[in-house]
Amino acid sequence: MQVLETPRRQDLRSGGLFVPAADDAADRMRDTPTEEFSATVRAAYPTEAEYDLMLTRKMRRRASGRYRIPTPEEMSGYVRSFLSDHVKGGFTLSDERWLTGGASKLQFGFTLHWNDPEVGQTSTSLVVRMEPAESLNATSRRREHQIITAVAKVVPVPRTYWVDPDGKWFPEPAIVYGFIQGTAKPSDDRQRVSGTGTRFGPELRAQLAPQFMQHLAAIHTFDWSDAQLDAFDVPAVGTTQSALWQLNRVRRVWEEDRGEDYPLIEYAANWLEDNLPETDKVSVLHGDYRSGNFLFDEKAGRITGWLDWERGYLGDRHRDLAYTATRLFGNLAEDGKTFLVSGLVPLEQFFEDYARLSGLSVDPRKLHYYRVFNTYQLMVSSMASSYRVVRLGKSHQDVLLAFVEGAVCSLGDELLTSLENY
Repeated sequence: MQVLETPRRQDLRSGGLFVPAADDAADRMRDTPTEEFSATVRAAYPTEAEYDLMLTRKMRRRASGRYRIPTPEEMSGYVRSFLSDHVKGGFTLSDERWLTGGASKLQFGFTLHWNDPEVGQTSTSLVVRMEPAESLNATSRRREHQIITAVAKVVPVPRTYWVDPDGKWFPEPAIVYGFIQGTAKPSDDRQRVSGTGTRFGPELRAQLAPQFMQHLAAIHTFDWSDAQLDAFDVPAVGTTQSALWQLNRVRRVWEEDRGEDYPLIEYAANWLEDNLPETDKVSVLHGDYRSGNFLFDEKAGRITGWLDWERGYLGDRHRDLAYTATRLFGNLAEDGKTFLVSGLVPLEQFFEDYARLSGLSVDPRKLHYYRVFNTYQLMVSSMASSYRVVRLGKSHQDVLLAFVEGAVCSLGDELLTSLENY
């Protein structure tokens, strides 16, 4: 099968505006986008309302200059101003510091000494999770706050306290939630970036893998109907709405951020549009369910909390399943042959355990579709968003984001293979 034989281009036209390729002029236009350009892309690829707000905000603020990370003293001032408007009674702070980890958000930790309405006078270890000027993923703190709050009785997550959805108190939108103890990878695995090929070892795998599977099944079977999730659009069952919203979101990001043409990206987008699957059940999705996004107690062998819900949405469970099984996030077992999903569960066992624990079916065709979609999305993030953010100096993680671009070759090979094997 020659998958790149006749790619169908998606030209964007509006009142004579035409941006068919990436060159120096197109690069400059994306560096300082006009309202006309942004409106054209927005109209071409409609997606969920909250994502539309976040992406529109990103483009309108893009020309504001390079990003400067706040000093610890400045962050302390933002925190105190925010708490003055959200905490009744007096309070003091201690142990204020930047936290490490994460490829897209800033995280600032502190201890709040206050009168918690739920427990009385206490000291609470908290985290401010805040956007930089632009990140690898333009996502919503309002959505993140709502989804973490919703699943708190289902899986271990930080306790949510407050959200600044529009950046009124902080320089950018932010969420304030509880600090969770734990590590993202084993203490003897120092060479790998957390979440990419983490090696847990047989003993730790045996402890963590069952929890990993149980939590995924619990998230997808959670009855979200009474949860406060008004920042999420709900796709209709029996339609392709969910898949199309997600595809349009990524297509929009590609057109807004890219710095080059890439035929494989265009072909994959067209294939995805031609093969949109229907959703048979609307589930809460984590959106980034893998090792590196949960913390665990290494001695106890217990998952202590699931983080990074920023990509969560209401949609088709197969998207999470395919994403979790992405080869980039796993590795081979000690035999050198058995692929371990997220370094924890053999691939076939992963789907068997999921079906048994959730009672939900696993459709091979939908799984394949979302395998293509996930790889396509990762390539767009790596090739387009990473490039644009680093080029414009919009994040504190410029070195890491430049490193992320190196995943394009392996992702492209996986995407091409998936399309050829359909």
